[in-house]
Amino acid sequence: MAIETVHAPAKLTLSLRMTGLRDDGYHLIEAEMVTLDFGDILEIDTEGDGLRVIGGGDDIPTGPSNLVNQALALAGRTAGVTLHKNVPSQAGLGGGSSDAGAILRWAGFTDLQAAASIGADVAFCTVGGRARVSGIGEIVEPLPFVAQTLTLITPPVACSTPAVYRAWDDLGGPTQAENPNDLEAAAIAVAPDLVRYRDAFADATGQRPILAGSGSTWFVYGEYPGEGHRIVQTVS
Repeated sequence: MAIETVHAPAKLTLSLRMTGLRDDGYHLIEAEMVTLDFGDILEIDTEGDGLRVIGGGDDIPTGPSNLVNQALALAGRTAGVTLHKNVPSQAGLGGGSSDAGAILRWAGFTDLQAAASIGADVAFCTVGGRARVSGIGEIVEPLPFVAQTLTLITPPVACSTPAVYRAWDDLGGPTQAENPNDLEAAAIAVAPDLVRYRDAFADATGQRPILAGSGSTWFVYGEYPGEGHRIVQTVS
C-alpha cells in the first residue's frame, strides 16, 4: 500500500465583486484570493478506493457529491482518500474546494476551466498563492506574494454558498463600493446572526470586519488575540 500525504490549505477571499451573470446562470466575479497557513490533510492510497472523513461536521458527504470524489473523477484517477478536516465547512474558507484542488495538484491536472466546473473556487485552490480570480472562477492570474497577518472568527452559523448567491439575486444584485465583499448583504439575509458576530468582532478589534466569501467567517487585518479568534498568515 502506497500512501501519499497532501496538504489542502484554506483560502481567503480578500475582496469579491460581482460583475455579471452568464446566460447559463453562473455568476461572474472579480476577486483577490490568498492561501492561508492552515488547512486539511489528505492521505491518498494509490491502490485504494473510497473516501473517509475524519473530523468536521456530520453534514460532510462521502459519496459522489463530495468535491474530493468529483476531482478524482475529473482527473480520471482512482484512489482511497482519508480526509482530515481542519477547515470548517460552509465558512467561506474554501475547505471542500481546497480538498479538490489538492487532489488535482496531486494528479497533475491543470485545466482550470474544468476545475471551476466542479466548484467556483477549485481553480484557485489548484493554483494557490495569491491571485486575481475572475470569470466564474476559472481565470486565475497569479499576483506577487504579500506576507500578511490576519485574524479570523468563524461563527457557529452555516452559510450555504448557493443560498447566498440566490439571495444576492433576490436582493437585486447589491454592490457595496466601500465594502470589499458584494455578498455581505446576501449572506446576512440568509443568516441574520452574522451581524451579531460581526459587531462583537468589530468591538474586540477596533476594525470593520470583512466577510470571507459567502460566509460565515469574518476577518480583519492584523493580529488580535482573543477567544474564538484564529490568527493566520498568508503563504505562497
